[in-house]
Amino acid sequence: MPSLGNYTTDSTNGHSNIFGHEKCDAYLLFHLETFLGEGFRAFLYFLGLAYCFVGLSAITARFFRSMESVVKHSRTVEMIDPRTGTKIIKDEKVWNYTIADITLLAFGTSFPQISLATIDAIRNIGNLYAGGLGPGTLVGSAAFDLFPIHAVCVVVPKAGELKKISDIGVWLVELFWSFWAYIWLYIILEVWTPNVITLWESILTVLQFGLLLIHAYAQDKRWPYLSLPIERAERPEEWVPAEAAKYKPHDKVHDPHPEVSQVGEENSGIVDIFSIHSGEGTGHFYQNLAGEDVTESSTPRNGNIIPEESDILSIWKHQFVDALMLESAESRKLNNIYLRLARIFWQSLLLPWKLLFAFVPPYHIAHGWVAFICSLIFISGIAYVVTKLTDLISCVTGINPYVIAFTALAGGTSWPDLVASKIAAERQLTADSAIANITCSNSVNIYIGIGVPWLIDTLYNYIAYKEPLRIDNAEGLSFSLLVFFSTSVACIGVLVFRRLTLGAELGGPKVWAWVTCIFFMFLWLIFVVLSSLRVSGII
Repeated sequence: MPSLGNYTTDSTNGHSNIFGHEKCDAYLLFHLETFLGEGFRAFLYFLGLAYCFVGLSAITARFFRSMESVVKHSRTVEMIDPRTGTKIIKDEKVWNYTIADITLLAFGTSFPQISLATIDAIRNIGNLYAGGLGPGTLVGSAAFDLFPIHAVCVVVPKAGELKKISDIGVWLVELFWSFWAYIWLYIILEVWTPNVITLWESILTVLQFGLLLIHAYAQDKRWPYLSLPIERAERPEEWVPAEAAKYKPHDKVHDPHPEVSQVGEENSGIVDIFSIHSGEGTGHFYQNLAGEDVTESSTPRNGNIIPEESDILSIWKHQFVDALMLESAESRKLNNIYLRLARIFWQSLLLPWKLLFAFVPPYHIAHGWVAFICSLIFISGIAYVVTKLTDLISCVTGINPYVIAFTALAGGTSWPDLVASKIAAERQLTADSAIANITCSNSVNIYIGIGVPWLIDTLYNYIAYKEPLRIDNAEGLSFSLLVFFSTSVACIGVLVFRRLTLGAELGGPKVWAWVTCIFFMFLWLIFVVLSSLRVSGII
């Protein structure tokens, strides 16, 4: 495949193409693509990019279902009651919820961006200059997470309903590390070693993710000297109300079709991830066992029922059956023929993706880890195609890759973040997970999403050339960081103001909720416009 940076002039016709730049000789699959008109090619590549985002949406459901299974894994601990001397079995979660929010939830929702940046870095190995697609997408994604997703979450609760953060201490820790991530990125780009990234800088960037985990865990456990002296507000017994929990996780293998998603419910798995904060299993389960032989009990007390091999195969088989379904029994009951046709059309578009993702093993295997890893592999594959399409769009249109990264790529790859936070704001009684997902995703974007790709390239350059990694258009990226930091201060300021005046960050009177929503979208528009003009050399 020809280099996407090599353009040739159409000397036969003696004029440039309709976009006013040299003709692009790069192609995606077939060389015949180069004989099509540039405008038509751009349309096809944009269409392909949109279809990849549809694929990301489809795999997100299966990904979150597997992640829920991982987080809900419990272990049994035996102890002796010091007062009665009776044996007690204590079932406790393997995962701490704060750590799960930062690692599995935030990392999972940010994985499309992380995959894209890592693939961009691997393609760039051997080049002294870093690729700009990854960092541009991650900074743009951070802006999309902070502004549009907050805007959606503010208006999601019902009119007059208020949802606030119950653990302000943990949120402040996450917020600090989120802000520091972008301050740190500006320091290494403009202050410490301008326009270059050294091996030690990339290592320090990655290691700070570990510091975030330690600090957040310390705050959650209220460790002395390492946590803020802020008491956790009273939290409901059930973070997810029972009447709102429409989708229940299928822990019992006797359900004949545990993984069947009804038409129009492709993202049902995303809903389930927030049941990890519900009252079911969040607290410790105690049972006195005086006079009972624990070893004789054949039923697991922690709810971790392991299906037999035949059940697993039946479930896996039904994934393929479900993938081929274009209409459910519920959809057939609709009286509106146009709505039915629209659903069938949408399912037809999803069918190739659903059939491909049916190869992901059921989440019942190994507590969901196999399905979790396989889902990440599929997401990485889609991210690779996205990088190719983005290069081609830039090639045929002449649009700066940073501009595409700030807008189309940032919005498309942040779709799991949007869906996850929206459902959390709808279903949970508090705003903790909805807002924590946003702030933690932004931290993950820098420490992992930019840190790991830069570590790959700087390590190779250090070994092969004894040279650091140079950043092309570092001034434009630094300018975007300054704009993002300034607008994010305004965004957080509004959330604090709502907490002080309304008593909650999300919801409230519809008028004020929509005013907040519009203001957040205006901040995002400022970021996109100013960043795009800067990297394009207009300002």
